[in-house]
Amino acid sequence: MFPRAFVFSHKDGQSEHIFQHILPHTVSQQRRIKAHLNETIFIGPAMTVPRLIPTHQWTPVEQPDVSFSPNRVKGSNRKRRRDNHSQNDLKRQRFVSPGPHKQPARNANITSQLAAGAVTSRETCSSNSSIPTCSSATSKPGGCVPSLREGSHQSAFPLSSVNDKLSQQILDLFHACEQQNDDLEKKEHCRAALQRDIQTIFPCAQVFLAGSSLNGFGTRSSDADLCLVIEEGKVNHRTDAVYVLSLVRKLFYTLSYIERPQLIRAKVPILKFRVGGVEFDLNFNNTVGIRNTFLLRTYAYVEKRVRPIILVIKKWASHHRIKDASRGTLSSYTLVLMVLHYLQTLPEPVIPCLQMDYPECFNPMMDIHLVPSGPSNIPAFVSKNQSSLGDLLLGFLKYYATVFKWDKHVISVREAKTLPKTYCREWRDKFICVEEPFDRTNTARAVHETVKFEAIKAEFTESYQVLQLRKDLNFILPLKNTRPKR
Repeated sequence: MFPRAFVFSHKDGQSEHIFQHILPHTVSQQRRIKAHLNETIFIGPAMTVPRLIPTHQWTPVEQPDVSFSPNRVKGSNRKRRRDNHSQNDLKRQRFVSPGPHKQPARNANITSQLAAGAVTSRETCSSNSSIPTCSSATSKPGGCVPSLREGSHQSAFPLSSVNDKLSQQILDLFHACEQQNDDLEKKEHCRAALQRDIQTIFPCAQVFLAGSSLNGFGTRSSDADLCLVIEEGKVNHRTDAVYVLSLVRKLFYTLSYIERPQLIRAKVPILKFRVGGVEFDLNFNNTVGIRNTFLLRTYAYVEKRVRPIILVIKKWASHHRIKDASRGTLSSYTLVLMVLHYLQTLPEPVIPCLQMDYPECFNPMMDIHLVPSGPSNIPAFVSKNQSSLGDLLLGFLKYYATVFKWDKHVISVREAKTLPKTYCREWRDKFICVEEPFDRTNTARAVHETVKFEAIKAEFTESYQVLQLRKDLNFILPLKNTRPKR
């Protein structure tokens, strides 16, 4: 049992009264948690939102003894947690309280609505169940982006796009590797189950499917990216995100269908786990990932050649070991933006600039729950460029091997052009500069070593020279080893 301890005041202002609430744990263990005036109460991996009691009406009550389950906390950990008890209390107070002199605001704190008494139970949040998420987005008549219920089926490719051996190889590999509808349905069912379970500790939480599983560029082996949104707004990823994901991880330990939950304390912290053989990465309030998922999903379906060419280029980059941000090379997202930039900047563009042509559909200030339906009425793009898939792949390699100036240019899909590389912090001393379309950060910042940068450039040059000579995909990407085994 923890000894009683003072609970220090919130960082935004001091309170005249400090008190403690102790509530029993409702899932797997019991924890004593001190709470500041007007706070919600977190209890291990579960959360209870008490009815707010005015200070002058509050009366101390006898506190029950609450201790950790011995099979979850070993001896050395008990001492460590006892020593850090006050420090943990401070983080809980700062995270869940709007402050005694601060009125709750829409984006003031991710749980300020709860603390202000806007929500007092899971049932109170039932009105939010109709909020559209990635899984409920639908397409309006005339839009090029299919709803998730319609799947990703597209009509036959025009003959001009597949008029040679190389183009046919690209199309065949795409059909063999593209994510199937049942793959997406499986991930969606997991998302829905996870959201229900997470709502036992965060009643108004929403879990969004994002990344390659949803943006149209996924394969059968793609991991699933998830974004947990409690309240839209900026968070401190070093503290808030780690704290929330730690609570979710403790919850996941109690769920039999979740395997190996592991918290990765990166710049954007993620909780990694497995469900039914599928790898999941859960982040907290990284809402830019939801926005760019639906931007990329629109690009994926706005022109028929986009998905095959991007999938094959991702396979090519993986084969040559230049698509792994954790190892200092390109991320999958960066590579997709590089392909889209090339397709946008051809003399006759293959795709439009969606953010310039439809700014209202991709407004960075749009409420996150409206993002999935934002681009649903955008029509397909009719390009005058009738290049085949093979010609586009060869042109992509040539562009980055011989045309693009790595030391002078910033890739911008947002403006469909290259921007001059300035000496601002985001671009200074960076080998590769690719602008994130919404928050305008550098998505290629992982490439920070000269040897890795030179290896990336070398692969573009060598593959371009070989493919130009051979016109056979096998010479830069062995198809036998690339197709998934059935």
